[in-house]
Amino acid sequence: MTGLKYITMTSSARVGVITLNRPEKRNALSFDLIAELKMAFERYENDDQVNVIILKANGPSFCAGADIADLQKLLNYSFEENLADSNHLKELFLTIYTLKKVVIAQVQGHALAGGCGLVAVCDFAFTVPEAKFGFPEVKIGFIPAIVMIFLLRKVGEAKVKQFLLSGETFSAEQARQTELVYQIVESGDLESRVMDFAKKLIETNSSHAMTLTKQMITKLHSMSLLESLAVAADMNARARETEDFKHGIQSFLNKEKPSW
Repeated sequence: MTGLKYITMTSSARVGVITLNRPEKRNALSFDLIAELKMAFERYENDDQVNVIILKANGPSFCAGADIADLQKLLNYSFEENLADSNHLKELFLTIYTLKKVVIAQVQGHALAGGCGLVAVCDFAFTVPEAKFGFPEVKIGFIPAIVMIFLLRKVGEAKVKQFLLSGETFSAEQARQTELVYQIVESGDLESRVMDFAKKLIETNSSHAMTLTKQMITKLHSMSLLESLAVAADMNARARETEDFKHGIQSFLNKEKPSW
């Protein structure tokens, strides 16, 4: 796609790939890069030819967090300007987290601060052994306020306190142990492993069923037990009315592999 300055977009075989493309800035999150990311995810969400999305990056770093130039601007912002800027990042994280389609992070290098936040809001993350992760905001008098909401859901309060209050970087293995990362893969195999995983999801799973499952997971966190069960019963009934369900059940009864 033309007209993009900070990312690239490509798609094939029902996989959409969004690539951070500011290697000279360690793919730092500028205001404009965030805007391009929001547009790209929304574009693929509405593309019937894309079922799974991969978020990756060019260069040695996945994403170093906030852009230095943008941080300098913040020193002179009014509260209203800071709130608008904060909402801009919030909208990106929320877009990825609630996207109807599965999002896989392909982390080939360090992911820090907002870059680690990007990893946290994806559904799956694959990384290399040498990658470092961390939220160093407290070391500069800042707080990772927005990503904290999503991180609490993903790894739990104890680990969130450890990560955010220490501000220390942690290894890929530690990220995997806390389930921030799904798998660790050698650098030379990362690209193919992520693509194979994306294609496996597409070929073996109903895209509609994955969408409904993601939507339920997002909703249930804020509900009581009775509310959750009511939503679950409603979604169960709705799922049974879909063509994917009918095809899947009929294939199962016929002892055939469903074609997605």
